[in-house]
Amino acid sequence: MAFSKNVIILATLLLAALLMVADAQPTPKIDCPSSCNARCAKNWRNKICNKDCNICCDKCNCVPSGTRQETRNECPCYANLVDSKTGKLKCP
Repeated sequence: MAFSKNVIILATLLLAALLMVADAQPTPKIDCPSSCNARCAKNWRNKICNKDCNICCDKCNCVPSGTRQETRNECPCYANLVDSKTGKLKCP
């Protein structure tokens, strides 16, 4: 009898978890061009910076707020993308 109660409780918890996941809203897409323009505005290679930033933003849906190394941690996906050809960090 105790076993069947445990099964019912477990099934109820799993159903509740599935319903919570189903109700979760997707993260809204950010405006990559505006975010990258702000990030790359002072970069001396502005066009290349914007191109790479927009690629990274499209993949990660985020752009760090500043250009300093410390702000890269605001967006780990962006900070850790590497160029497949060179193996170097891709995102400016």
